[in-house]
Amino acid sequence: MRGTQVRQAANFLEIEPLMKFMKNILAIELLVLICSCVWVCTANTCSAGDTVSLNGTDSDWPQWLGPRRDGVWRETGILEKFPVNGPAVRWRREISAGYSGPAVANGKVYVTDRVLAKGTTNPADPFKRGEIPGTERVLCLNEADGSVLWKHEYDCGYTVSYPSGPRATPIIHDKKLYTLGTEGNLFCLDAENGNVIWKHELKIDYGVESPLWGFSANPLLDGNKLICMVGGKDHTVVAFDKDTGKEIWKALSSQQVGYCPPMIYEAGGKRQLIICHAESINSLDPETGSVYWSQPFAAKMGLAIPTPRLMGDMLFFTNFYDGSMMLHLDPDKPAASVLWKGATHNENKTDMLHSIISTPFLEDGHIYGVCSYGQLRCLDASNGSRLWETYEATGGKNMRWANAFIIKNGDRFFLANEQGDLIIAKLSPKGYEEISRAHLLEPTSSAMGRNVVWSHPAFANHCVYARNDKEIICVSLAK
Repeated sequence: MRGTQVRQAANFLEIEPLMKFMKNILAIELLVLICSCVWVCTANTCSAGDTVSLNGTDSDWPQWLGPRRDGVWRETGILEKFPVNGPAVRWRREISAGYSGPAVANGKVYVTDRVLAKGTTNPADPFKRGEIPGTERVLCLNEADGSVLWKHEYDCGYTVSYPSGPRATPIIHDKKLYTLGTEGNLFCLDAENGNVIWKHELKIDYGVESPLWGFSANPLLDGNKLICMVGGKDHTVVAFDKDTGKEIWKALSSQQVGYCPPMIYEAGGKRQLIICHAESINSLDPETGSVYWSQPFAAKMGLAIPTPRLMGDMLFFTNFYDGSMMLHLDPDKPAASVLWKGATHNENKTDMLHSIISTPFLEDGHIYGVCSYGQLRCLDASNGSRLWETYEATGGKNMRWANAFIIKNGDRFFLANEQGDLIIAKLSPKGYEEISRAHLLEPTSSAMGRNVVWSHPAFANHCVYARNDKEIICVSLAK
C-alpha cells in the first residue's frame, strides 16, 4: 500500500507508528531505486562514449579490447604485485605463428595461427612479399587445461609483408565464432565444434588486394551486423548479416583500407560508426552505412592502426607517420570539428603521439600512449601538449616500432610489452610509476632486427592469456 492507501490504512487503524514505518519503507525503496539506476549507469559507462558490448560477463574477453571493446579489465580480486618467482602458469599449449590476440568466453579460448607448408620458410627480410604457401588455423582450447577441443584449418598462401600469421582477434557471440585471416578469409564458425556456418573470401568477393600488412582491422559485431574493413571503391567498409553472411550494406571508397578497427560511439543524439581508413575519418549510420560526416586525415603507407578512442565529446586518432588528431563531436547533431592536430609528419621528429600498434588510453583529461620509437607518453587531451615520456615500459630507447599494450584494471594498468613482460603500473599526469613486473613469454617474431611479442593478450577468469609464435599460456593473476 502506498500514498493515499497508506494514509487511509493509518487512519483506519489509528496507529501513528504504522504510518512512520510505511514512510520509512517508501524512503528505503526510493533509495534502492536510485542506487540501482546509479549502478546500471556506472556499469554501462553511461556516457556518449559507449561502444558495443557483447553478451556475457566481464569475466570473459570475447573480442578485441575486451567485452566492452574499451581496453578495461573489470574483474576484481586481482593481485597487487607479482610473486617473487612470478605468477603461476596454469597451462601452456604449443601453437604456431601469428599476431592475433586470443579471445576467451564460455570456458573456451580461441586463437588463430599459421602453419607454413612443409619445407617452406618465411623470407629473412620480413618486408619482402611473395607467394608463401601454408595454412591458417582456428584453434579452440579448453580454458581449464589448454587442451585442443577442435581446430579449423584452410589453405592460405601469404602475399603480405611480415607474414608470421593472422592479425585480428576472434569474436565470440551467441554460440558463434567470427575470425578474419590475413588474406581476407572471413569465417563464421559454430563455436562449439568449429563447423562452418558461412564464409567470405574478401579479395575474391570484392575484387581487392591484400593490404601491405594483411587484413588486420578487428571486425565489429553490432546487433545483427558483422562490420568489416574490406577496401576498394564503394566497399571500404561492409556490414554482413552475422547469421547468414549476406551483405547488408557497403560504404566508402579508399585507395588503401588501412588497419584501424571500426568502433561505434554515441554522440550528437546518434549512434555513430567511426571508420578511419588511410585517407580520412568517417562517421556512418551503423544501420545503413550512410555518411554523417568525414574529416580528412591521411595515413602514409596506410599506417592507421590504433583504435579510435572517445573521452566525453573528444574523439582521438593517432597514426605512425602523421601523428595525432583530436576531434570535437557536436553534442546536438552528428558532426565533428578539429580541436587540435599534430604539426609533424615525421615519425623521427614527433610532437604529440605517433603510435604504430598500441591503442592509447584516455582518462581524466589525459592521453596515455606509445609513440613511434617506444616512448610511453602522457598528453594533455585538451591541446595535445606532452606532459612526460619514458622508455621504461617498452624496454629500450629509440627502438623503431617498440610497443606495449595498455589495459586498465581498477586504479592501475597492466602493460604487456614486446619483450614478453607484463607490468603493473600507475599512470597519471605526474608520471609513470612501476609497481611490479613479470616475464611471461620469450619474444619470437622477427621485427626491425629484434625479436618481439606483438600479440594483444586477453584478461579473463582472473588470468592473462598471452601468446607468441610458439605457444599460448594461461597465467593466474588472482589475488
